[in-house]
Amino acid sequence: MGLIYGYDIYLRPQNVARALANLAELAPPTRAVPPLGVTLPGGDRLVLPFTSHFKSEPVDCSLSGTIELDTSLMFDVDDALREYAQTGGPEPEADGRIQIGYVYATIRFESFLHPGYASVECWAATSRMSRLFARSTNIRKAFTDLTAVSGGVCCLFDTGDGGPEQVCWLNGETIKEMVPGPRFPDQRALVATWSAP
Repeated sequence: MGLIYGYDIYLRPQNVARALANLAELAPPTRAVPPLGVTLPGGDRLVLPFTSHFKSEPVDCSLSGTIELDTSLMFDVDDALREYAQTGGPEPEADGRIQIGYVYATIRFESFLHPGYASVECWAATSRMSRLFARSTNIRKAFTDLTAVSGGVCCLFDTGDGGPEQVCWLNGETIKEMVPGPRFPDQRALVATWSAP
């Protein structure tokens, strides 16, 4: 099994619609698939430029705890992304961004870390992309910015193997702290810093 690295964003459930709308803004301006209609718990409806399980049929997750999306996202080119393009990845667009996909997104309306918070977990489809997620400062910035504009409380870089996670953004500031680590000996210590939902 290959590497499965990703960014996990934690936010209040009422901010999921905003997070998905902001995630959609990272999608390529042109797409080859029909838009996806999504109904969220509480009745919010969105049209997204993604698929769910590689299909475009409407998804009603008003009675479900999760939704899974297949996305392609645009990131500003940095050294890691430039190297990725030069070694077989997609070429940068005229606007200086590069399209990376598939990036799989799992939205949990009750996160594993705290049932009062939702999570948007975006993970790389391949080991090569996982290594890119680890090296690219602009990919990290895109996900921490997404956390901030979506009203999130925390963004973690997750290696998906049960190993330490890195806190990239917490309660309004960019940080680099490991979990477990000196500041956060475990995930419970990290969650304790979030305001009550």
